[in-house]
Amino acid sequence: MEAAVNAKPKAKLSGANPKNILPAWAQWSVNIVFILYSLLCIIPIVLLVMVSFSSEDVVMREGYKFIPSVFDTGAYDFLFEDFRQVARSYGITVSVTVIGTVLSMVMVAMYAYPISRRDFPHARFFTFIVFFTMLFGGGLVPWYLVYVQLLHLKDTLWVLIMPLLIPAFWVLVTRTFFATSVPSAVLESARIDGAGEVRIFFQIVMPLSLPVLATVALFQTITYWNDWFLSLVYITKNENVSIQYLMYKTMQNVQYLAQNSQAMQALQQAGAYVRFPAETMRMAMAVVGIGPIVLAYPFFQKYFIKGLTVGAVKG
Repeated sequence: MEAAVNAKPKAKLSGANPKNILPAWAQWSVNIVFILYSLLCIIPIVLLVMVSFSSEDVVMREGYKFIPSVFDTGAYDFLFEDFRQVARSYGITVSVTVIGTVLSMVMVAMYAYPISRRDFPHARFFTFIVFFTMLFGGGLVPWYLVYVQLLHLKDTLWVLIMPLLIPAFWVLVTRTFFATSVPSAVLESARIDGAGEVRIFFQIVMPLSLPVLATVALFQTITYWNDWFLSLVYITKNENVSIQYLMYKTMQNVQYLAQNSQAMQALQQAGAYVRFPAETMRMAMAVVGIGPIVLAYPFFQKYFIKGLTVGAVKG
């Protein structure tokens, strides 16, 4: 009886395939490669932060060091001298990033869905329009005239959002996802049940498209956060500039004063010894610019991965 029980074959785990399991040495090799790659990505950021807390004289004399011999916050004191302006620019950038990312996700999906359907008679025409904008642009002057003279959006938040709202590349990527990963049978079944196109889009297509929408949201967030050019072109009021442009303008002022001999002589005649933290301030600007989005990403990473997983299961 015991022999019969012992001779009973063990149930195989569903989906387990011994051929797909890497040997231990291969798994360790892969882990080591990814650890080294992670260090290559993290070490420059650590060096960036350490140099930003160094003294300008020490950096010029000793170069970049992971452990500064003199801890100094002069670069940050210079950047945050007008703290209210910096805080306001942070608020502008956060608002533009959040609103722009959400609207961009919806607008990209709404444009990509019709041109992905074979039963839409004008799909090729609208696809060509999107593709054409990737190859040819109207130029900066027509761009400026449209947003300033036609739409009257100068010095508003919308002028920082609308130019980046519907990127052509992500429209084509989303269109391809809709055409290949959203089953037509599901859409036809919904139509037979009496669902309209708007309901089908928001209750069926959008949940099935979480992987591509999460990808679009991630890259659009980075695009909106790092943008400074739109503030340079369309914003003339300091209270509406983004944090990236504010950092850029501050750096330009420092370089101007450092290279202007007359301004330096005037400061010296006034009895002030001035050594502008040019090198350390570049590092501090990078920390201020990328710091919030780097710190926020780990908290939103689980939602990003969850979107990919749920969308893949539903698809």
